[in-house]
Amino acid sequence: MSSALPSGGSDSTPSPAQTIAELCQQFYGLGWVSGTGGGISIRQGGRVYMAPSGVQKERIRGADVYVMDEQGEVLEAPADASLKPSECAPLFYNAFRLRDAGAVIHSHAMYAMLATLGDADTFECTELEMIKGIEGHGYYDRLVVPIIDNTARESELADRMAEAIEAYPRSQAVLVRRHGVYVWGRDWVKAKTQAECYHYLFEASLRMRELGFSAAVGSGATKAKLVGGIE
Repeated sequence: MSSALPSGGSDSTPSPAQTIAELCQQFYGLGWVSGTGGGISIRQGGRVYMAPSGVQKERIRGADVYVMDEQGEVLEAPADASLKPSECAPLFYNAFRLRDAGAVIHSHAMYAMLATLGDADTFECTELEMIKGIEGHGYYDRLVVPIIDNTARESELADRMAEAIEAYPRSQAVLVRRHGVYVWGRDWVKAKTQAECYHYLFEASLRMRELGFSAAVGSGATKAKLVGGIE
């Protein structure tokens, strides 16, 4: 009988670095990370684990992941000297510092990007079952996600994201116009769960719009109200 242990450590729990590598493979399959964009960072035990920048996320290994302290200083770097920490680092740290998050996911999913189009500064929906998967929200609540404008470089988004996080304390995500979304949670499991729910809601909202319905309009007196006010 084999006594070999998973590469994550001395028990059955994988290391945060290995978890990041495995999740990036899943996110690639979901269309959340592609063309080297998107990623995830995990904060655990006073350390921050972060995928490198500018690499194909579905191919990274645990050994490619950076280990940093909570001030952003690199404690352990990959052996590959061509790698560098994620461009998203300042945005990940926003959620760690302002929301005490344990993990942050950055997605370039198509529906997350499409949900930002238009002039609105928020994405809103209500009375959709998957809202219940977002911390602090129930079926009848109105889910509001701030949308910030994009910049030429990802790291330059940090101030805008911080302002949005503080202005919308109930939101567990920030959308970036014509770009994607950042979602966080108390650990990687909660962040992943909420990211899945947010992505479902973005897609549902857009598909409802195609059918002439608004996801921001609830039932009751406004049941089956069509976009544009036509009943």
